[in-house]
Amino acid sequence: MRVGCPKEIKNHEYRVGLTPGAVREYVAHSHEVLIETGAGAGIGADDDAYVAAGAKIVPNAKEIFSRCDMVVKVKEPQPSEWAQLREGQILYTYLHLAPDPAQTKGLLESGVTAVAYETVTDERGGLPLLAPMSEVAGRLAIQAGATALQKAHGGRGILLGGVPGVLPAKVTVIGGGVVGLHSARMAAGLGADVTIIDRSLPRLRQLDDLFSGRVHTVYSTIDALEHAVFSADLVIGAVLIPGAAAPKLVTREMLSGMKKGAVIVDVAIDQGGCFETSRATTHSHPTYEVDGIVHYCVANMPGAVPVTSTEALNNATLMYGLALADRGLRALAEDRHLRNGLNVHKGRITNRPVAEALGYEMHAPEIVLNVA
Repeated sequence: MRVGCPKEIKNHEYRVGLTPGAVREYVAHSHEVLIETGAGAGIGADDDAYVAAGAKIVPNAKEIFSRCDMVVKVKEPQPSEWAQLREGQILYTYLHLAPDPAQTKGLLESGVTAVAYETVTDERGGLPLLAPMSEVAGRLAIQAGATALQKAHGGRGILLGGVPGVLPAKVTVIGGGVVGLHSARMAAGLGADVTIIDRSLPRLRQLDDLFSGRVHTVYSTIDALEHAVFSADLVIGAVLIPGAAAPKLVTREMLSGMKKGAVIVDVAIDQGGCFETSRATTHSHPTYEVDGIVHYCVANMPGAVPVTSTEALNNATLMYGLALADRGLRALAEDRHLRNGLNVHKGRITNRPVAEALGYEMHAPEIVLNVA
């Protein structure tokens, strides 16, 4: 199979779908790999590194989309990219379709087979291709939040960990999954007063054992959520419903009860965000203010640390990518966990949360694949 990797074009997106090391693996499986010139510049991998790994360098993304059987990316295709996709081609990348009707329409019209990293599952019920970026985003959320809390950035002017004789900042993490765990770990490590709020008692017990009392765990009710948000200097939105739009847990009305200059970091913004006042921002203009509350809602947070993020992402995606390249649609038919990643196929939605969020008819992937 001919596998291609274009340069990412989203604002300040420096990650790349394939590292030179990953290219070597595809080549070892007898696949031809095309890389757009400069695609790896953000991680310090020049064209020569890709050539040494066995790839062919092409001058532009048009060559990738027109010539390749499978396109490997990081972020969802932009309008100029989805217009170049076609039926019979496999797109392998993050999609986050539920809050993005325009992209969904574009993919449906292209006829492409689109496999989303964020809905591939594993035997433990986890999301193995989303997890590494959730780990990065969870840790970055605290760094971003700590910076936004500085007075020069519009925040309250509080040092996250305080100093002797001065209380630390209060950090509320909404959601105890991968993002929440790593946010809490970073915040607690910096000395902040951390509360994790979640609706799963078993998960709260796990977190309580893991942190040995260094963070507070609270069962999520309306009262508990309001109290935790109102008392916080920094709130991390870390709620995920796989494939679906994030629930709006914090309303605009609730902002009036928060401290002026408090900071919200919405890590769920890729799925629409879990704050009513959230809207996607970029690394160029990462924050905005609503009712005196600073919002940080960058939709590609891990892109800020592309070397770490790209290596972590490729470690997770390589095995499934090779399966797609080796066996094509048969890989989806034979592996139910990889098949869970199938969101769009030949003009049909094959992921139930996406279909429900956007009002499309759901088509069972087992049926539409129809692999002989």
